[in-house]
Amino acid sequence: MAREKACRAAKAAVLVLVVALYFAGGVESKQKKCDKGWECTNSIYCCNETISDFFQVYQFENLFSKRNAPVAHAVGFWDYHSFIIASTVYQPLGFGTTGGKEMGMKEVAAFLGHVGSKTSCGYGVATGGPLAWGLCYNHEMSPSQSYCNEDYLYPCTPGAEYYGRGALPVFWNYNYGIIGDGLKVDLLSHPEYLEQNATMAFQAAMWRWMTPMRKKQPSAHDVFVGNWEPTKNDTLAKRLPGFGTTMNILYGDEVCGQGSVDSMNIISHYQYYLDLMGIGRESSGENLDCAEQEPMNPSYRPVSS
Repeated sequence: MAREKACRAAKAAVLVLVVALYFAGGVESKQKKCDKGWECTNSIYCCNETISDFFQVYQFENLFSKRNAPVAHAVGFWDYHSFIIASTVYQPLGFGTTGGKEMGMKEVAAFLGHVGSKTSCGYGVATGGPLAWGLCYNHEMSPSQSYCNEDYLYPCTPGAEYYGRGALPVFWNYNYGIIGDGLKVDLLSHPEYLEQNATMAFQAAMWRWMTPMRKKQPSAHDVFVGNWEPTKNDTLAKRLPGFGTTMNILYGDEVCGQGSVDSMNIISHYQYYLDLMGIGRESSGENLDCAEQEPMNPSYRPVSS
């Protein structure tokens, strides 16, 4: 009798567990993916606010207020629409949609901080200040070399030139090839696309932000939003989550491990944009620079397979 009762109780417990798992799975499946129209579809990240919910045209104009000044070099090229359209590829992957609204705004400010610093033609006494001139360029004005290097995977296309282009300027044939593979566009044969199409130029920059440079390494996105757990070696090398390690990933020993020098005003742009977006530079986060970090990839190549 006791054995029979125990058997019935065990069966009942299993049934309860099965039912609980069934309903839990149902709830999970309902929460797993969301759609937000054209901007973000079929992703758990789309359940959060999208970029256009918190970053609108007037804010883009404030951040890049001098990009269409008569002395700028890419007048009429960069616009908010191109940025948002480009982001629709990466919002379902978490770009600007990881965490709450504040984290989304901070990531957009961080990404654009890199973009603004790398495309600025501002200087100390420039009208509006040196930080108001982001997106002044869409290509390198006076290339100092051909940027064609022997590479069996991405050989140079005859007649193509691989000088810097885009929102996070791309240099060298192998980088155009790798990023082109990521975008599914033949940039190796047509590097000029990045100075002809603003949406594609933003997409190339977002691909770099969202993609690890090497296997078993984090992306700039991961280290910024907190998806990355540093290894013991990372900790010893003073590489910790935050904006500083995004600089390490994107530029390596070009800027990192050289003391507190922000020669490209990367941090300054990030904090300036935080202020303009209403978050405030006091929310910049910890580990803001990479002054004492060991480069993740010494003898830096901008993108590697």
